[in-house]
Amino acid sequence: MIDSTTKYGHFDNDNYEYVITSPFTPSPWINYLGNDGFHGLISNTGGGYTFFRDPKFRRLTRYRYNNVPVDTGGRYFYISDGDDAWSLAGRPMDTVLDNYECRHGMGYTRFTSNKNDIEAQATCFVPLHTTAEVYIVSLENKGAVNKQLNLFSFLEWCLWNAEDDATNFQRNLSTGEVEISGSTLFHKTEFRERRNHYAFYHVNRELAGFDTCRDSFLGPYRGMHNPIVVENKQANNSHAHGFAPIASHHLKIDLAPGEKTSLVFVMGYCELDQEDKWASPGVINKVPANELIARFSSTEKAQAALDELKLYWRELLNKCVVKTPDSAFDTSINIWNQYQNMVTFNLSRSASFYESGIGRGMGFRDSNQDTIGFTHMVPEKVRERILDLSATQKADGSAFHQYQPLTKKGNANIGGNFNDDPMWLVLSTCNYIKETGDFSILDELVPFNNDETNSGTHFEHLHRAFNHVVNNLGPHGLPLIGRADWNDCLNLNCFSTDPNESFQTTQRGASDVAESLMIAGQFVLYGEEFAILCEQTGHEELAVTCRKHIDKMREAVDKHGWDGEWFLRAYDAKGNKVGSVENPEGKIFIESQGFCVMAGLGHDNGRAALAMDAVAEHLVTDYGIMLQQPAFSEYDKYLGEISSYPPGYKENAGIFCHNNPWIIISEAMLNNPTRSLDYFSKLCPSYLQDKQALRRSEPYVYSQMVAGADSAMPGQAKNSWLTGTASWSYYAAVQYILGIRPEYEGLRIAPCIPSDWDGIHVKRQFRDAYYDISVVNKAENGINKINVLIDGEELADNIIPYAKYSGRHQVIVTLVS
Repeated sequence: MIDSTTKYGHFDNDNYEYVITSPFTPSPWINYLGNDGFHGLISNTGGGYTFFRDPKFRRLTRYRYNNVPVDTGGRYFYISDGDDAWSLAGRPMDTVLDNYECRHGMGYTRFTSNKNDIEAQATCFVPLHTTAEVYIVSLENKGAVNKQLNLFSFLEWCLWNAEDDATNFQRNLSTGEVEISGSTLFHKTEFRERRNHYAFYHVNRELAGFDTCRDSFLGPYRGMHNPIVVENKQANNSHAHGFAPIASHHLKIDLAPGEKTSLVFVMGYCELDQEDKWASPGVINKVPANELIARFSSTEKAQAALDELKLYWRELLNKCVVKTPDSAFDTSINIWNQYQNMVTFNLSRSASFYESGIGRGMGFRDSNQDTIGFTHMVPEKVRERILDLSATQKADGSAFHQYQPLTKKGNANIGGNFNDDPMWLVLSTCNYIKETGDFSILDELVPFNNDETNSGTHFEHLHRAFNHVVNNLGPHGLPLIGRADWNDCLNLNCFSTDPNESFQTTQRGASDVAESLMIAGQFVLYGEEFAILCEQTGHEELAVTCRKHIDKMREAVDKHGWDGEWFLRAYDAKGNKVGSVENPEGKIFIESQGFCVMAGLGHDNGRAALAMDAVAEHLVTDYGIMLQQPAFSEYDKYLGEISSYPPGYKENAGIFCHNNPWIIISEAMLNNPTRSLDYFSKLCPSYLQDKQALRRSEPYVYSQMVAGADSAMPGQAKNSWLTGTASWSYYAAVQYILGIRPEYEGLRIAPCIPSDWDGIHVKRQFRDAYYDISVVNKAENGINKINVLIDGEELADNIIPYAKYSGRHQVIVTLVS
């Protein structure tokens, strides 16, 4: 049995860090380094990998997924002191440390360990605008006798294409090439042929030796936990020829009692123009590498870059700062949720310890949604991302489901026909314009399917997304689901009985019957957003036309989408109901309840309230809201992958966290603050610090899935970091619970906070203004009126008009019953 109260770490909010106090966490607890195209994943014991832009085609270091022992491969520092040897970050050697600590911060990770009176520290980060990881390593003799230490660095190069690296051994075991130049070890595999990029690993100290051949460093039949070189206390000065190349520096360090020394390691990536690849025949052009190395040639220079990174993050996080009576709420919203939003925005679902970065690229649906929790931080990056996504849209309004970050072109292997995809582009665009006021994005000329000969304005792309739904309706006037909607595992046109088929890419028949209520709600919600955008930009006639289609969809949902106490989920390929009381299993689903209520459906006739009551009765657990109930006990080929999982996991009645915020928002829209905050607290990691052992995954970020009530281990989390849960949770908490919501006209203040909160305080940068907002809650029986004073002047309503205000302003909001 797991002792669910065991804790492995805690928040240090003053330093914007999570402190991990044991190297034996239930699973690897990781952090992300970098945000300008050069990225690293680093675990609490130094494991992980690094890549430039694309985790498949520009992988720098090798990682062994799903290995035993777990988390094998990373940036390691071995310390040898007499008869003892250990790993600075607690692994991969098995030596027990006298003391261990890992601090994950905003874009950096710091390890501190003690053994035999030696205190060792390594701070790992990617400096801003830099294609390199930097490690500041210090060693201090805390004892009373002299120490003669041997320090060995280690990392293993991946042969650039991570998929090929893991499969094509007959070639790859003959291609590895390196160069050694002083204290810099270069990885130049395939540079002679078609590549114009290389990597290097440098230390700012004269070497006692080096190794670039893995077999030489480790020794026969040994692992990273017991390298022969560390045991012998002497590098072999090996050169990799064909076999697996590594980079390891050997340094001899003598420390008197009380003495401390610092070193700087730099692992970098360089690209060159084709004509500038070579310094001389067979010798690579090292000029860009030497320029990178020079920037971090001393501890002082490296520390200055780290300080710059910390300041960058402080300024980003200060764009929205909240203070509520609930410290767990504040910890999430002010620090970790925003940080996770940026990481997820940068990488979509492409590179984590669960997503290898090999099998998929950036998701169209995912990346559009990821912008809604991030636009206030770096809006120019969001603008670029939206236009990149728009360029992968096809001329008929559909979209490639994924695109590759290196080429920014659609992934033809996956294709499209996920029929919820197009309308997400409306969400991201409207959210961006509301935040920034930048309507010019609509006038940008964007190609369809990256074909420059066939382009239209971005506004035209949105119009075609809207029409794609209109042009793909089923027998009930509801949207056709295609291969799937938001739930990739509800595959109503697949009918697979072959275990070698992909559920998502297999389609049988014309798919002209199966319909989705989730897309219906999405179309009403974002269709109305598009109609409003049309009005904002002078397209009044188009707005009228759009609303006719939206009204027809409302009628179709009203007539064919209600099941008596909740909204149906879908109609399958035979026209049968899915998510109905008539079904033996899977009677109620979360997605259609959330989207239909967010779209305003059922608000006027009580159905929305009934749907939320049904969610509370059938789907809510102590760990979040399950995707559906009852769980499917047998595989059903007419439902697809959703029924292939054991009950309680993933889409089969798991708590698929991404959709929980839709219910949080829905309850806030219905003015149910207690339920809304309760559901938020069940989902949000900062509330769950007493369940670290049970949850297993990182207790500072959201996970994609938490095991549901039908599982063997309810509450256990999986697939952390890269999940739409991050952006949606932030969006729900800030824009609906706290009610600080950007609109075209200005900033709306419409809190939905519980009566036992006496108030909240929010500092929010919005366009050219910075608002210091104090909310006083005098509403004891529900919020019926909101009074807003700005600089002592009462507003006519609860929207602060952006055109009237710039600079800093004091806002006092009073909530009354």
